[in-house]
Amino acid sequence: MSIENLFFQLCASLLFLTVILLHIVKKNISEVLLYGVQSVAVVLLMGLSLFKVSSLSLMAVLVIMLVVKVILTPIFFTRIINQYKLKFTDSRYLSTPITMFVIALILLLVGSDVFRPLTEIAPDYKAYLTLVLAAMLISIFLITNRKSVVSQAVGVLSLENSIVMFAIFAGLEQSPLFQLGIIFDIFIWILLAVVFVSMIFRHFGTLDATNMKNLKG
Repeated sequence: MSIENLFFQLCASLLFLTVILLHIVKKNISEVLLYGVQSVAVVLLMGLSLFKVSSLSLMAVLVIMLVVKVILTPIFFTRIINQYKLKFTDSRYLSTPITMFVIALILLLVGSDVFRPLTEIAPDYKAYLTLVLAAMLISIFLITNRKSVVSQAVGVLSLENSIVMFAIFAGLEQSPLFQLGIIFDIFIWILLAVVFVSMIFRHFGTLDATNMKNLKG
């Protein structure tokens, strides 16, 4: 196996493992750190293109992505966690054994013929596409299974990381300007999410979605 393939395997494995761990950890700060780790993997994978195509615009995109996803986002969520003393995550809708069983079913589904057209977009990277596609579906499951608004927000960001990595392995490259626009949208979404989470906690005193009964008309 070449060094490049080893690097690809490392990045895809980091993304997949962090998504699995997001279902297991019990502290909000651990979720934020795991998101930071998978964001590093995405930035490193994109950085490999920098060695193939010398581009100042691509370098600028990578630097901005590093600042927004790896530095600013964890800082914003860490401040919320510390400000409102949200040390532990709220419970899941499903128990841990059932959660792991659902994840196993997702892995079986991704490995079946149902998703073969997607995993074979780039035959040379089929194994990596399978891992990343599984990470996408498991991230969606995280959003629906966690009761905490913070966990759900991290799940959305994890899904975005998975989509970006899938596009890289599938060879669906976009212009640096387009990528910069996506990063800007993500940054605005993060700012809105931070404000929204703060408003929810001040109003309801909790970030457990099941306890927000006052939202009903």
